Amino acid sequence: MPLDCAVTTPEQLVFEGSVESVTVPAADGEMGFLPRHAPLVGSLGFGELRVASQDGAKQAFFVNGGFVQVVDNRVTVLAVEAQAMDDLDAESARTDLSELESSLPQAGSSIEERQEYSRALSVARARLKFSERG
Repeated sequence: MPLDCAVTTPEQLVFEGSVESVTVPAADGEMGFLPRHAPLVGSLGFGELRVASQDGAKQAFFVNGGFVQVVDNRVTVLAVEAQAMDDLDAESARTDLSELESSLPQAGSSIEERQEYSRALSVARARLKFSERG
């Protein structure tokens, strides 16, 4: 019995199909789903989302933020940002990281601004790592 899976952003449907398993980056680790998984709603972190098809084919996506819902053998990923790993551009990711690293928060910045910068830096580093892996 396969899982139905949909990965979507506010702009587009990134993936839809029947799969054997789904692994998502959660806000506090990873979560994996197989057929007959209990209903669940969880927060996404950033990193690699993996789907494995019944024929053994695997696909990977870079996701950043959002939610995952599992109900009745259907995994729905509502991501703020999602992109197929094959579509990630290492040069663009490297440039984004470089620009971010050169724009440190100002002295006297609030804790929230520093936390936001720190998270953006972590996301940019992860995107570069995955884009170089190809």
